[in-house]
Amino acid sequence: MRLPDTVAKARRSRAVIGLAVTAAVLSLGGCGLAGAQGKLSNGYLPEGATAGAETVRSLWIGSWIAALAVGGLVWGLTLWCVVAYKRRADDPPLPVQLKYNVPMEILYTVVPIFMIAVLFYYTDRDTNELTSTKATPDYVINVVGKQWSWDFNYTTSDAHESGTQALLTGKPGVEETLPTLYIPVGKRVEFQLTANDVIHSFWVPAFLTKLDMIPGRVNTFQVVPTREGTFAGKCAELCGAYHSEMLFNLKVVSVAEYDKHIADLKAQGNGGLLPPTVLREPIIKQDTDKLTTGGN
Repeated sequence: MRLPDTVAKARRSRAVIGLAVTAAVLSLGGCGLAGAQGKLSNGYLPEGATAGAETVRSLWIGSWIAALAVGGLVWGLTLWCVVAYKRRADDPPLPVQLKYNVPMEILYTVVPIFMIAVLFYYTDRDTNELTSTKATPDYVINVVGKQWSWDFNYTTSDAHESGTQALLTGKPGVEETLPTLYIPVGKRVEFQLTANDVIHSFWVPAFLTKLDMIPGRVNTFQVVPTREGTFAGKCAELCGAYHSEMLFNLKVVSVAEYDKHIADLKAQGNGGLLPPTVLREPIIKQDTDKLTTGGN
C-alpha cells in the first residue's frame, strides 16, 4: 500500500526536522565537552584528595563505559531493526506471529544477569576496600553531627572543637567563620561518626566518599589525604530546616601545622573530649502563659 504524496512529504519533513534538532543538541553537547577540557578524563568528578579517590574514579568511569557500550548496542540494534524490517508495499498486513523464541529468551535473560553480576562484583570489592578499618590509623577523630553544625573530637590528640551554625549572609568571608576540621597530610585518619539528634551525613566532595551519622551508632571510615589544601564539607542528609547551613571546612595540613592547631586548642581550654551524648531539643515550645495560668 502506497502512502499519498502529501502524507509522505509530511513524514519526510518531520524526519528532517528531527535530524536537525538532534544534530543541534549533539553540537551543543560537543561545545560543552570542549569547554570542560580535562574533566572528561576524570568522569566529571571533583579532583580527589585521598588515596581512595582513585578507586572511586575507576569504578565510576568503568561503570559509565559499560553503560554507554550497552546503550550503544541497544540503540544500534533498534535502528538496524527499523531499517532492515521497514514495511514495504508488498508486505502482508501483519508479520508472521511466533509464540516464543528460546535462543532469544535465553539471551535476554542470561546477558543482563551476567552484567549485573560483574557490576556487583566490582562495586562490592571497591566498597569493602573503601570502608575497611582493618589498618591501624595514625589519628582517630570523632566527628559529631548536630542540628545544625559540627563538633570535632581529636581523640588521639585529646582535644576538641565545638562548632556553631553557619550564618549565610551572601557576603564574602563566611567560609572563615565555619567550623574547621584539621587533618595531617599523608597520615591515615579514622573518622568515627556520631550524631546528637537526627540522622546526618558527613561529606567532603574531594574525598569522593560520604557516610551517614546515626544517633546511637558509630560509623567509621579511614582516609589517607594525599595533598594539602582547604576543602568544603557539608551534611548530605536532609536533617531539618537549616540543613543547607550545616557546613564546615576541612584543612589538610602538614603534621607540624596540625600539632600547632592542637596546641592552640588546648591553650584555649579545649583540651579533653566532649562527652558522647544523644540529645534532642524540643521542637515545639509550650505556651508559657498557659503553663502559668493553667489554661487549656
